[in-house]
Amino acid sequence: MATKTEEGDEKLVAVAQTILKNLGTTENITQDMIFILSKFDDRFSNVFADNSNHKSEIEEQLEISEKVILKWEEMNTNTRQRNCLRWEDSHDEASEYLRAVDDVIRLTEEDLTPCDGELKDRAESLLQQAMARLEDEFRHVLARNTVPLDGDRLSSVSFSRRVSVSFASNEGENQGSETTSVEDGQEGYCEEKEGVDGDEEEGEEEEVEYGDGYLDLINPNAVCDLREIAERMIRSGYEKEWCQVYSSVRRDVLDECLSILGIEKLSIEEVQKIEWRSLDEKMKKWTHAVKNVISVLLPSEKQLIVEICGGSELITEVCFTETTKGCVMQLLNFGEAIIIGRRASEKLFRILDMYDALADVMPGLQALYPNDSGEFLCNEARGILDGLGESARGTLAEFENAVRGETSRKATHGGEIHPLTRYVMNYLKLLVDYSDSLNMLLKSGTEDSDHSGSNNYLKTDDLSPMGHCLLSLISSLESNLQEKSKFYEEGGIQYIFLMNNILYIVQKVKDSELGKLLGDHWVRKRRGQVRQYATSYLRASWSKALSFMKDEGIGGGGSSSSVSKVVLKERFKNFNLCFEDIYRNQSAWKVTDPQLREELRLSISEKVLPAYRSFMGRFRGHLERGRHSGKYIKYTPEDLENYLLDLFEGMPRILQNPRRTLSS
Repeated sequence: MATKTEEGDEKLVAVAQTILKNLGTTENITQDMIFILSKFDDRFSNVFADNSNHKSEIEEQLEISEKVILKWEEMNTNTRQRNCLRWEDSHDEASEYLRAVDDVIRLTEEDLTPCDGELKDRAESLLQQAMARLEDEFRHVLARNTVPLDGDRLSSVSFSRRVSVSFASNEGENQGSETTSVEDGQEGYCEEKEGVDGDEEEGEEEEVEYGDGYLDLINPNAVCDLREIAERMIRSGYEKEWCQVYSSVRRDVLDECLSILGIEKLSIEEVQKIEWRSLDEKMKKWTHAVKNVISVLLPSEKQLIVEICGGSELITEVCFTETTKGCVMQLLNFGEAIIIGRRASEKLFRILDMYDALADVMPGLQALYPNDSGEFLCNEARGILDGLGESARGTLAEFENAVRGETSRKATHGGEIHPLTRYVMNYLKLLVDYSDSLNMLLKSGTEDSDHSGSNNYLKTDDLSPMGHCLLSLISSLESNLQEKSKFYEEGGIQYIFLMNNILYIVQKVKDSELGKLLGDHWVRKRRGQVRQYATSYLRASWSKALSFMKDEGIGGGGSSSSVSKVVLKERFKNFNLCFEDIYRNQSAWKVTDPQLREELRLSISEKVLPAYRSFMGRFRGHLERGRHSGKYIKYTPEDLENYLLDLFEGMPRILQNPRRTLSS
């Protein structure tokens, strides 16, 4: 049990310590209090001696740290430049400096008595100088150890899409010099690149998948040094300064990466002024860059921040957002410029590429910015994605309107396939590659709006939204072709023109993925339409010639003497003139498809030759004894059959009269 005297001593010491704590605001006052209280009672001597010894240890420790830290500041003052510690060459100086900083941090964290206030002020001032030094050191090490990124390293996600934006087809045919525009400002129906109509498509690349690892953005040997610095800055409450210096260095690197990927800093106004050929290339590079930046570069950047700053999720998210928001916004701003730009059919495929690329990386983007600090970037990206989708829908609708309203009035030579038909069908073939995206976009579009006008995709229950769209586009094309057929004065060539174009449409559908979307019934129906046009052609072109092979008006009634030779001669003469006119005109007409060409010739032969052979058999004898019989019976059935082989070749010919006589 403690005696009353011992308890009194303890209370007295406690009172002395309290007095010292409350009154000792400066070193002079503290020393005066120690002197007075020591004189008052010897029992206070040990208390004040312990306090003095504690202060001496703190001061000694501070002076040692101060010497190390200030050494570099004095060196900087003398050399008038900011030297850096030799982190890469030797860690001795760096380690010594970091130990000194650790000691100062501990001093600022200790709960010192008021008598140590001056020492604490010195420690905090010294810490401030040390943090400025470490900030510079961090910047130097980070910048010096940045790993250069070239195009190959950044291209770990290969751009794989599908088209070279050229939609017409030469297919070995002579198209002439005419170009026709489906839209104002479009360059016309350029010749299709070899392969777009075949099995290989231009612009196609092999898909390359990237691995699960991250890019080394910083020399791995330097990450430990950077972490050492970051830990001390964050521990000292300088996380904001650390984030600023990290972001300032890495933002420049990310800007350089975008430049390597071909992404320029352009305002919306500047993008609007770029001519199409150059803009097409920039849109392609943007698609490639979005995949690489969001799928590879930004995850690597975030992993680097985590490795350097440790486990603070808040600091990681804030620093990552500050570092990368400029890079992401530069990409999104280009997307916005495309959205608000002039809509044109040639842009649709690139817009869909951009849409697909951004849609593919959206989950990854949201995973990179899960917290409030990056929410605005995700919102911006979703807005751009929606805008690209709306732009694609709008461009497709405008394309249909342009197809329906295309007004070129010059008829194609010989009833050949119109450039508009080639353009539209090759356009649709390429469009099928985007069926998944368009099915979603068109379904969304029909839910959001009433397709009561030109966008009324035909109500066929078993077709997808994409199928409805294709039907509507082809229907618009067919309507336009019907109008263009009227540019030909002669009825026969109108049907040749329609046969050529409708059969071309059918073949494009049947031989591609379009057939799967539109179905066999659609193909059969259009083939039936071609046969109807063939029947109409025969009637329009050969009815007049066949009318001269009829018996009516010639007379006879079984008696040869009653046959009117005058009428008979006139019939043969008129048939000859009609056939020669048909030959001259229709040898210049062009039926593109070889099978259709042969079928038409066969149909003509089956209709004309039997009638001609029968007519000659009945009435040839009435002209045999007359003079100049060869003037009227100029052609045998075999001659006509041979001449029919010259029809529809696209090369105008004139019949060489064989001047056959009856005796010959």
